[in-house]
Amino acid sequence: MAGDKLDKGAILQRDRETYAIAPQIPGGIVTPDLLRKIADVSEKYNAAALKLTSAQRIAIVGIREADLDNIWKDLDMKPAAAIGLCVRSIKICPGTTFCKRGQQDAVGLGLKLDEKYHGLQLPSKLKIAVAGCMNSCSEPAIKDIGILGTSKGYTVMVGGSAGIKPRLADIVADELSDEEVLALVDRIISYYKKHATKHRLGRFIDEIGLNKFKEDLGL
Repeated sequence: MAGDKLDKGAILQRDRETYAIAPQIPGGIVTPDLLRKIADVSEKYNAAALKLTSAQRIAIVGIREADLDNIWKDLDMKPAAAIGLCVRSIKICPGTTFCKRGQQDAVGLGLKLDEKYHGLQLPSKLKIAVAGCMNSCSEPAIKDIGILGTSKGYTVMVGGSAGIKPRLADIVADELSDEEVLALVDRIISYYKKHATKHRLGRFIDEIGLNKFKEDLGL
């Protein structure tokens, strides 16, 4: 039954009776119609609350196990990868799509990454963030893979974490184009999937050494 709930994205709440789910919303970008549908479904099934999460999701909190299937049917959306050993939802700042300070298209690049990697099974959870300028609103320096836009392109950093043992990410490449970022992220994830154990990317890098990590990736 636990696996069944995991497939449905259901997270048991503090009361040990109700659950929370989070529909997949790439980049946290929604339309008014989608917001209305989420609100209507939440009201229909007497959800306790809607919670905007730090990962740019909308969590529907306080729902009954018996209602899970019907809620997902009414939503007609996929669950976000909010739990499990996989690539979580990619966190994206407004970038040049919306923000006057944006220097790179964080939304465009982030949505491509989300479409390709969201939910991909890995040795441990892996978080990715894309920021369109040095203000780093999506917090790339504390993500497993952080991508930071500058006036000269993108800087890529790896190994960040804001968990129990915080770790700032290490810069491994800079002044990259969108295409170069996509190729590098693919190499990083493939390498980590092939060689890592159960540890987060930062700890894995600390175990093998940053120089070896970069050398094996051809950096």
